[in-house]
Parts: sequence; C-alpha cells; structure tokens
Amino acid sequence: MSSYILVSVSIFALSFSMVSYAEPLKITVGPKGGSLTAPSLKQQKITLNKVAGSIGLVDSENHKDRYANNLKDVLQDTAGVIVQPRYGQEVRVSIRGSGIARGFHARGIDLLLDGSPLNLADGSGDYYQIDPLGLRSTEIYKGGNGLFYGASTLGGAINFVTPTAHTATSPHELSIDGGSYSTRRIHGQTSYKSGKIDMLASGTVTRASGYRVHSETDTEIFNGNIGYQISPNIETRFYTNISNANQDLPGALTLSDALNNPKRASVTALSGDQARVTKTERFLNRTSFKTNLGQMDIDTWFAHKDLFHPIFQVIDQDGITYGTGLRYTSEFDLVGHRNELIFGGRYHVGKNKARQFQNIGGQKGQQTLDAVQNADNYEVFLENRFKFIDDVAVVTGVKAFRSNRDYTDKGGLPLNVTAKQDQKFYSGINPKLGLIWSPALNTQHFINVTRSQDVPDFSDLAQTIGTTSAFVPLETQKAWTLEIGSRGGSGAIEWDATIYRSWVRDELLQFTTGAGIPATTFNAGDTIHQGIELGVTYNLSDNLRINQIWNHSDFYFDGDVQYGNNKIAGVPKNLFRTSLTYKNRNGFYITPTLEWVPSGAYADHANTLSVPNYKIIGLKMGVNLDAGLDIYLDSRNLMDKNYISDISTIRDARTTSTAIFQPGEGRSVFAGIKYRF
Repeated sequence: MSSYILVSVSIFALSFSMVSYAEPLKITVGPKGGSLTAPSLKQQKITLNKVAGSIGLVDSENHKDRYANNLKDVLQDTAGVIVQPRYGQEVRVSIRGSGIARGFHARGIDLLLDGSPLNLADGSGDYYQIDPLGLRSTEIYKGGNGLFYGASTLGGAINFVTPTAHTATSPHELSIDGGSYSTRRIHGQTSYKSGKIDMLASGTVTRASGYRVHSETDTEIFNGNIGYQISPNIETRFYTNISNANQDLPGALTLSDALNNPKRASVTALSGDQARVTKTERFLNRTSFKTNLGQMDIDTWFAHKDLFHPIFQVIDQDGITYGTGLRYTSEFDLVGHRNELIFGGRYHVGKNKARQFQNIGGQKGQQTLDAVQNADNYEVFLENRFKFIDDVAVVTGVKAFRSNRDYTDKGGLPLNVTAKQDQKFYSGINPKLGLIWSPALNTQHFINVTRSQDVPDFSDLAQTIGTTSAFVPLETQKAWTLEIGSRGGSGAIEWDATIYRSWVRDELLQFTTGAGIPATTFNAGDTIHQGIELGVTYNLSDNLRINQIWNHSDFYFDGDVQYGNNKIAGVPKNLFRTSLTYKNRNGFYITPTLEWVPSGAYADHANTLSVPNYKIIGLKMGVNLDAGLDIYLDSRNLMDKNYISDISTIRDARTTSTAIFQPGEGRSVFAGIKYRF
C-alpha cells in the first residue's frame, strides 16, 4: 500500500502546484444549448465537476473520427475504464474490477440510456442497444460516485446520452463507412424544432463478416425523441430505442489456437451454429419541473427483449422490464452556507420467460427447461453537498434498497424435472462520505469512502448443472472503497488522476466449466481491488497534442483458503494507451496510437496460466472541411500482432479445459465520410 500512498502524494503535489494557473478544460459545445429534460454538454460538465470522486465525460465528437463500432471506441481514452473486445459489438467493460470474471453480458455497472436503466431488472445488461454514432455524450461515474444516479455497485454507473434537437452538433447528418471484413455501415440523423416542440431521429445499419470465421454481424439501431415545452418551467420528452442484433458466435479457443490460428472458430461454435439474436424495444418518458427550490425529474420506462441464443443449448427468452424513478435536485443556503441536495427513488421490475432446448445445428430440439425469472427492486438514495468553506464541500450520501429474485422451474419436461420455486431477498444500506476542494475553475481535489453492494443476476443464480439449471442462493458482493484523486487543467496540461482501494467480501467470481456453457458463479472470501487511474493530456503546441492513459489494476485474494493471496484472473495489471495528434488550420489531422500491456492477465485463479504481453499500433487520419464534410481513415493493429483480447476465467488451468480465449483482431483498415448540414 505504501507505493500507492507515494503515487497519491505525487499526484497531489503536481496538481496543487498548478492550482493558481488553472484554466477551464476545453470541451466541444454544440451550436445549441440544452433544455430541462436534456442538459447541454457544458451543463453536464458543470454537474460532473461537483462530484467528490472519480468521473469522466466523453464528448461524442472525440470518437467520430474513427470507426466507432463498439464501446471500446467510445471509452478507450477514459482513465479507469477497461474495455476488452470479443467480436462484433460484444465487449467486457470493467471499472475497478467490476464483472472481472464475467465472460458474457454485463454485470457490476449500472448502465443507463438518457438517465434511466438500460440493465434488466435483475441487473444484467447488453451493449447491443448502444449505438456509438447515436450518442451525444457518455457520463462515467466510477465506483461509489454512481450514487448520483442511485447506483451502488462496485463499478458505478455509465450514462449514455443521445442528442436532442437542442443538443445535437448539427441539425442533420449522413455518414457512410466500411472497410475490412466486408464492413458496410450507414448512419443518418435528422432533427426539427418549432416553437415548443422539438424532435430528433437517428439510425444506424451495420453489416460485417467479422475477423473470425462464423462471426458475421448484422445490426440495426434506432434512437429518437420528441420533446414538448408545456410551460417555461415544465417539459416532457419521449424517447424510443429499438435495436436488432444478429451476431454469429465464433466461440473461445485454446491459447495456442488463439495466438496461431486466430481466425478460426471453435468446433462447438460451428457444429451448434452458435449465435445471439436479440430484438429489443425500449420506451422512456421524462417530465421535468423547475421550481424556485430546484428541479424534479420523473422517469417512466418500459422495455421488451426477445433472445434466441443457440450455444451449448438453445436459450430462448422473452422478457419485459419496466419501472419509474424520481430525482430531485435543489440548491439553497443552510446556516449561511451553500448547500446542494439530490434525492430520489426507483422502482424497477421485470419478468423473463426462460426456456432451453437441445441445440440441433442451431435449431431447437427437445425442451430441457421451462422457467420464469422475476426480479423487483425498491431503491431510495440521497446525496448532500454542504460548502462549509467557499471552495470546500463535505459530501454525504446513502442508498437503501430491497431486491427480490424469484425463480420458478415449471418442470414436467421429458427429463421429468420436478416443479420448484426458489426465492432470495436482498437488502442493504450503503453510505458515502467525501470531501471536495475546488480551488480554481474546473479544478477539483477529492477524497471519499463508499460502500457498494452488487446483487447477483439470474445468470449468477440460475446455474447450469448437468443438462438443466438450478437456483443457487448466492450472497451479495459487498465492498468498502477509499479513493483519493484530482482532476483539472493548467495551461497546456489537463489531468485526471485517482488512486483507490476496495476491501471486497463475497466477491461474485465466475469460472467456465465447458465449451459454450455459461460460467458458474461463486462467492469468494475476502479480496482486495486497488489501482491507479491516470489520464494526462498535454498540448505540445497549437497543432500537437499527446494523450496518455494508464490503468493499474492490482486485484488479489486476501488469505483465501484455496487461492491464498493469488491474483484474480481476467484483467491485466497494467494497460497503457498513448496517442499523438497533429491537426492544422485546414482541418487535416493524423494520430498514431499505441496500446501496450506489459504483462498479460492470468487466465485462472490458481495463477498457472497467463496470456502474453502485447503492443498494438494504430494510425488514423482525416480532414474536417468547413463545408460540413468530414473524411477519415482508421488503420488498426498495423503490425498484424496476434494477441488475446479477452478471457473467460477458470479455476485451475491444470485440471480444466482451456478453450477460454478470445483472439484480438488482426490488421484492419476502415474509411468513412460524413456530411453535416
């Protein structure tokens, strides 16, 4: 821990020396401001800078100069966020070790779209509904700072914000791009505003054969919203998100095959024609009221998801999730000092019909499971910032929740399974205490302590045992996290630096039991997650800018009976990403990039197998013309390096199948053109 304290002191010494010279950070602001239901990017930045903890804000303009296909293209330049691609738009996103062992879907992070839950009611989530080209910004609230949206998971919350007619950078846009792996994509956006009404529609269609055999991707995503200003202080907005994703799955490989034959698909993926076909429809209404005391936002949402998923068996699910949430923000004087209060609540419920069949070449065979998964959640949260000194505020907060997971196996199938109902209740109170010092505009130094609790989802609870599934009543994952950090800018330099340590109990870890079979989850004993999240940008001149990200992730068992003090498998200890951008007055830019993992992650908790290190070099270039025309060329993995991009963790590589590796993509080139008008 002493090395972490030393790094922390060094970070603060650097940032404090810059305080008197700090200048506002530069962000891209569209030609239009925000509205009651959808704040502008500038307003988002002001709100985020009040958080006494590590946060991030990604302007969508920062990733529209590349082939932004999945969330790595959106989040890769954000300190503290690790994104490991698998294939197509399938990725693993981890913040401070959240979902570190999850080899599919999302867990440990509250995903939101325009401020309301994108996760299902049990907490699981998919990334297919998120269109990188359909975003205006992305807010990242790491760890306990997710309390701002009522989240109290180890990873925090990520809010993906779509544009409105008020916040879009241009009223209309059309783009076409493509390249390697027979990739073709078209995107369009249009908006309209007249009087009290505004509307925007955005859609993207993607087709690609994929880097690997049997990894073809077909996706269509639509985002739209209509807003109406009822009065100067009341506004309502209706959002729609519709996505269809058809992804062939190439399966996981052994380490040798992944490094030497990375384009091949696994035998089981081919014989079972493994795939994931999802159709989702999501609808949201937000109505905002502005009063003399503050603002109240009321959200109501409904979502339907249909899943056809032939893997080891054919998983056929159909579910709905819905809920309502209230959030109130207020700023007022308290005993002669400025005080800001945020409180809210959320009711989130879902029902999922979960059926399984034998996989006969990708089609349904004999039914093996007929189950119903019900989840409901009741949550209330509060966060208060009291400025006892003009530039120093103490932050207190708490979240209370009660969640129910109800699993019914109807039985009666040819396997003569007896009908059975299982239920598990979870509840908790998670406090937060922090301090934030804002000595200059857009410069903050902070320290906080938070408690998190991750409730298991049905992928954790309904585990595959033999030929069917059984309910395993796992406990919640609990953690106390201490973080110290600083963010700001001074002249040519901008920084975002945080050091954290989490004391975790009953961590939800997973291990693969067989090819294509969903991982089994167990509660570990005591574990430690600690690390450094560092992002530095330096403007070498008016035309030259360097950006550096360092994610240091030191996760290990703490005196475990079986694993001792071994490293937790799944995430590399260090990840560096560097880019150097030259841009001239005529709009031409060129950016070489380097991603470096000095030592690969362990694949098993026994620490007997790890993946090799790697360096990936890329180059992007393009031109932004005054006529609203943008052209880009994005070249990736120029040295055609074979490397491992993701791992489905196992207990011990000496006793278990090691077909658990996802190879990274080889050399590829993409190009695109966009017209804004």
